[in-house]
Amino acid sequence: MVSLNEIRPVIGKELDEFELRFKDSMKSTVPLLDKITYYLIKRRGKQLRPMLVFFSAGLHGKMGDSTYRAAALIELLHTATLVHDDVVDETYRRRGFFSINALWKNKVAVLVGDYLLSRGLLLAVGNKEFQLLELVSKAVQKMSEGELLQIEKTRKLNITEEEYYEIIACKTASLVAACCASGALSTGVSDEVVKKMWDMGELIGMAFQLKDDLLDYGSGQDIGKPIGTDIKEKKMSLPLIFALQKSTYLEKKRIINLIKNKSQEPHVIEEIFNFVKEKGGLEYAKQTMLNYREKATTMLNELPASEYKTAFMSLIEFVTERKN
Repeated sequence: MVSLNEIRPVIGKELDEFELRFKDSMKSTVPLLDKITYYLIKRRGKQLRPMLVFFSAGLHGKMGDSTYRAAALIELLHTATLVHDDVVDETYRRRGFFSINALWKNKVAVLVGDYLLSRGLLLAVGNKEFQLLELVSKAVQKMSEGELLQIEKTRKLNITEEEYYEIIACKTASLVAACCASGALSTGVSDEVVKKMWDMGELIGMAFQLKDDLLDYGSGQDIGKPIGTDIKEKKMSLPLIFALQKSTYLEKKRIINLIKNKSQEPHVIEEIFNFVKEKGGLEYAKQTMLNYREKATTMLNELPASEYKTAFMSLIEFVTERKN
């Protein structure tokens, strides 16, 4: 499997410059804020979203200040949503580190998330990047709608496959779409090209979320979140939705009852895992993920050959083959 270390060098200088600019974009005159934002920077993940912005820009033209602003805006907004998500989900660890709400309590975490959102907005407005701001704001709107739709459906545990796709298209894929679209936008391409990159990014985002769903059924040794997290939180992912579709009325009733009332018990999680596997849920989700990947790579193949295109192809492969 391709690794990120093999992909990064194509935009290595840009990522190094981005890190400096991103740190600068988070600075504050309030010592507590600086302390917390420094902590956030130290515990950030794989930089997948900035990488998508830079690869998309490289595919279409010359990278410049607008590209760095696009990457910083998306990363600021993404970080803000993660901080807020941890409060909403009452999560106290993320990627092996304590969350902001665990260390500084909910009130501070919400205010930090608000601060990051405001820094992103000011970055765009201050540089008259209004089209970029509109594009990214559209993604944030969709993310909020997706979260609320998932909360609504989780209460009843009655999500259909179509509703599931709607949720992840909003919740996860919209931000990946914004990365690809904003990178292209930063090079001055037409609205039509920006729309195509949005569509391609959405496909990549769908594949990314499906891979996350599958990782939740993995060995638990190499993954960033505890095994069975979705079941514990009563979240209906595609493997489970498909398994329930293929079950009898009594089987479905039993599994839903277990999720509603005993989802924290290890033996129950194991029983649900076995049920999903036996019903073909894992294979179905994997094939669906690969279908999204194929559609995305088909769109990417329409673009001229370049080192950015080759690296982008590898990044799409990484997204669907990763271990965490």
